[in-house]
Order: sequence, then structure tokens, then C-alpha cells
Amino acid sequence: MSVEIAIAHRFGDFALDVDFVVDRPGITALFGPSGSGKTTTIDAVAGLLKPDRGRIAVNGDTLLDTARRIHVPPRKRRFGYVFQDARLFPHLSVRSNLLFGWKRAPDRAPQAEVDRIVALLGLGHLLARAPRTLSGGERQRVALGRALLSNPVLLLLDEPLAALDQPRKLEILPYLERLRDEARTPMLYVSHSIDEVTRLADRMIVLNDGEIAAEGSVFDIMSRLDLFPLTGRFEAGAVIEARVAAHVEAHHLTELAFNGQSLYVPRIDAPPDTPVRMRIRARDVTLALDRPTRISANIVLSAKVVEIRSDPGAHADVQLACGNAKLIARITRHSVERLELKPGTPVFALVKSITVDRRSLSTGGDL
Repeated sequence: MSVEIAIAHRFGDFALDVDFVVDRPGITALFGPSGSGKTTTIDAVAGLLKPDRGRIAVNGDTLLDTARRIHVPPRKRRFGYVFQDARLFPHLSVRSNLLFGWKRAPDRAPQAEVDRIVALLGLGHLLARAPRTLSGGERQRVALGRALLSNPVLLLLDEPLAALDQPRKLEILPYLERLRDEARTPMLYVSHSIDEVTRLADRMIVLNDGEIAAEGSVFDIMSRLDLFPLTGRFEAGAVIEARVAAHVEAHHLTELAFNGQSLYVPRIDAPPDTPVRMRIRARDVTLALDRPTRISANIVLSAKVVEIRSDPGAHADVQLACGNAKLIARITRHSVERLELKPGTPVFALVKSITVDRRSLSTGGDL
């Protein structure tokens, strides 16, 4: 499945000009600051906005081509759309809201698929309820189910967590992870939250001032020092794929392995060989030239300096290579000079805190 998207549109002084392809299952994040063009892009993809110029095609079938005056209406594009607010039909039950999209799908999914989506989103006990009796997170889960049951070729999500408080966000994030891992529908996910993107997305498209500043895997984008003004210096860091190697029951720890290295985190409930996603913030990494031994930190990784970028203030960001994985350390410029760091310098990275995501699993704290 391939969705080709090329859009140009102007609003007053703001000009949007983007060109990208969504060609795989999982979540592709449209990320960027407010006003960068994310919602304009997704609205044009959905057909809610007709751009000044553009072309959108699914597997070669044209849905939009302004040069040829082709503009397929939204209802015929087979794109599911989940808004910031759930927009459920208040007079219908959860069951009827879910079946609304299913009954109108041009290629209706079998009943087994309906049951699978209901189970995937944990909606079975809510089917008889009215929308007004649901929490914000529950309403968003119903909205997700309704969109999926329309059997879309692409699911569009416009900041689906933005209207939720923190407890409701934490409630729905595991379901979005399940969709990423188990649903067969590609998703285009709009967000300005780097925490959401690094937890959920497989691929990132970074927008700035209406243009694509960068695109690639979340692992590559988050390790790029030149993108910190856009991805956020305070939350900047690395996203690394690892696997559960073993559990150390005596100390309630789990050993994670990646690129020939191991680290230990508080025990997570996952069997060996389970893939996990680690997020390590740059501010939680310090560097040493010699392997420290008499310290409390459990995570000490051998690495090599790849790049150093200094900011106008006291700090510098150091990009490290840990095998094929990238890590970022934020230290002072004075430390860079004192340790005589430069590209190629071998170092040891001491990691104070780490977050591990596997569906609903998350663990953090001093390590």
C-alpha cells in the first residue's frame, strides 16, 4: 500500500509545500511546532481542504490532482479520521457508533474483524453505553474503533490525545501502541508532543514553517543534533530498539540487550526476546573516559563520539555511537574541553534514567 502526498497551499503569509509518501503499516508522525502546517496537511489528505496545488494517489489511483481538476470527496477516499475531540453521535450507543462506519464501508469487513477491533481497543464492556457516560479516553477509543471499522486504507489521527488530561492520555496510549503493533492499517499521526511521537511512531516527518525539515525513522531523527531547535532541546535524546535478554529475579531487574551491549532496568513483565523501545534523554547521560566501577549506576555503555554541537550557553550536545545505535549526552562545554572530546574519542556513557515502552509497559527512575 502506498499513499503519495504532494500539497501546496497558502493562507495569507503562511505557505505550505510538502511532498512525502506513506508506504508501510505502523505510525508515521507529522511532527512540528504549532503553526507548522500539520493539521492543514492532514485536512488536505482527508479532502476537508482543497489545496491550491497538489496530488494525492493511493496505489496509483488518483484522489486529488489539481492540474487535472480531480478532487474525490472525503466520503469516497476511504481514509479514516480521528479528531482531537471524539465527535461521537450522542444519540447512538457505543455499539451503534462503531457500526456506523462499518455499515457504510464500501468493502465491509467480516464480523470477525469487528470482534477483533472491539477486543483490540477493549470496548466489549462499553457497547451498550451512551457516549455521555464515557471518559475522554474511552470516547477516543470508540472514535478509533469507528474509524478502523470503516475499513480505511489510511487512518488519519489529528492530535487525538491533545484534549485529554494526563491520566486519560496514559489510559489510551497502550491502545495506540496495540494499533501500531497489530493493526494492518497505516496511520498518519499529527502531534506536537515529542513524548508521544517517540513512544508511538516508527517514522517521523518534521515540519517547520510549512516545509519538511527532515524525515526518516524515529531512531534516526531523534539522534540528529541539528534538529534540536525543532524536536526540543530539553526533551531531546535517543530512541533505541532493544530486546529482553533475561530477568534477574533476585534483584527484580530485567536485562535488555542491543548491539552487543546489555543494560539493566527495574523488572518489566515481558518474556525473553520481547522487543522493547528505550528512550534515553540527553540530560540523563554523563560521560567518562575510563570505565567507572565504584558507582551506583547500573547502566554503563561503551561508545564513541560522533559529533559535538555547542549551544551559545554553557552546554554542548555530544552524539555517540553505541554500535549501530545513536545516543546523545548533554554535558557542559567545559567538560568537553577538559576531557578533550572530539569525533572518534572512545568514552563510557553513564545513564541515570531510562524509559522502556512495550505496549502498556513503562519504567523509569535512577538506575
